Amino acid sequence: MPEGDTVFRVARELDAALAGRVVTRTDFRVPAIATVDLAGERFHSVASRGKHLLMRIGDRVVHSHLKMEGEWRLFAAGERWRRPEWQARAIIEVPGVTAVGFDLGQLDEFPADEERARLDHLGPDLLGPDWDADEAVRRITTTPDVSIAVALGDQRNLAGLGNVYVNELCFLRGILPTRPVAELELEPLVRLAARVIRANRDRAVRTTTGDLHRGRQLWVYRRGGEPCRRCGTSIEHARLGRNDVEQRETWWCPNCQA
Repeated sequence: MPEGDTVFRVARELDAALAGRVVTRTDFRVPAIATVDLAGERFHSVASRGKHLLMRIGDRVVHSHLKMEGEWRLFAAGERWRRPEWQARAIIEVPGVTAVGFDLGQLDEFPADEERARLDHLGPDLLGPDWDADEAVRRITTTPDVSIAVALGDQRNLAGLGNVYVNELCFLRGILPTRPVAELELEPLVRLAARVIRANRDRAVRTTTGDLHRGRQLWVYRRGGEPCRRCGTSIEHARLGRNDVEQRETWWCPNCQA
């Protein structure tokens, strides 16, 4: 699933291409909003909030979430799409440009004055102008018995971290992902999360090691059985989650993350 830095870049690219223009055609291919027509409305802006994408058009907001397979692509007028048309869930045209949302995990539309309330369940946005580390810490501490990996990935605590960052942050702080929240010093971890994701928001190649070369960008994520880049110990792997349904892949170094 794309993480907050990826969605931030998508929003910025879409905003540069679409903002300030008048919409000439919309086609939403999900039943709930299939009859919505925003042609003639001005495209105000595109923004991200955590992993959520918000297109502000006229007095409405088109909200999407990429989930696992979704993406937005931009095409010049008349340009052939590089994905099958049947995968398109949203088509928004302005003069000279077509934005197409393929395989979007979530797509809906609502009045602009409802935006705040609709996203009020999300914690502080790590990449937002209103990022509040203290509030993120406060939210995490409300569930002291939850493992830190689960707490960091919970978008109600802080918005934007996915499984890559969760695993990498635990390594960077030397924390086992299974450690309960109550046992940890949270403020340095939360502030590190903001620094790391902000360092990656302007580049397509994400790194937590500082190395941009392919295969050397990450410490533990998807490296089960491989030697730790720091100490050589074999990276371990398991599944961890809030319950049996919400299980995520987890990797750690048993030596560096004591």
